[in-house]
Amino acid sequence: MDGIKYAVFTEKSIRLLGNNQYTSNVESGSTRTEIKHWAELFFGVKVIAINSHRVPGKGRRMGPIMGHTMHYKRMIITLQPGYSIPPLIEKRT
Repeated sequence: MDGIKYAVFTEKSIRLLGNNQYTSNVESGSTRTEIKHWAELFFGVKVIAINSHRVPGKGRRMGPIMGHTMHYKRMIITLQPGYSIPPLIEKRT
């Protein structure tokens, strides 16, 4: 449960929901097998495939010194047809 940080909602990730693919940011050291096992155990779904890529950190200037934010890993989880992950963000009233 510590591996997945939060779900990502961008134009691409919303488009991928139609293909039963869910996008989330995970810890940098997490592996595909760890995330697959966690998703199947916690959500009770069957995972077909996991695609991952490392998103580079952004540059941040602090006065004359140029720094950067930490990089992180993003995974796209593809589920078998008929399975779905419930929304991770609840609508507030």
